[in-house]
Amino acid sequence: MLNFTGSLKVFVALEPCDMRKGFEGLHAAVSERLKEDARSGALFVFTNKRRTRLKVLYFDGTGLWLMTKRLEKGTFCWPRAAEAGQTKLRLTPEALALLTDGIDMHGAKPRGWYERG
Repeated sequence: MLNFTGSLKVFVALEPCDMRKGFEGLHAAVSERLKEDARSGALFVFTNKRRTRLKVLYFDGTGLWLMTKRLEKGTFCWPRAAEAGQTKLRLTPEALALLTDGIDMHGAKPRGWYERG
């Protein structure tokens, strides 16, 4: 389980992203698609079309971190745009933890693949 402080900003890209992108490609996606500064200290979260993988880009003040998670089974319950043209959604760190841990935020219940260790 990931654990972040309550003051951390988390932005989720609502549209799927090409998971072959690395540091430079995701940095460009933050600037161009999300219209944010990748060096702001926020987490930027991306997923693929099938919702089986996610990548998180984070700048800690000295360099960029790129974290990746691939599910062995199941999919992430990804938020949807509330209005046309919306490209990102801001989440609390707690909501990000729920998303990455397999909790369906629409019903606050574990996804089928979720197992508590």
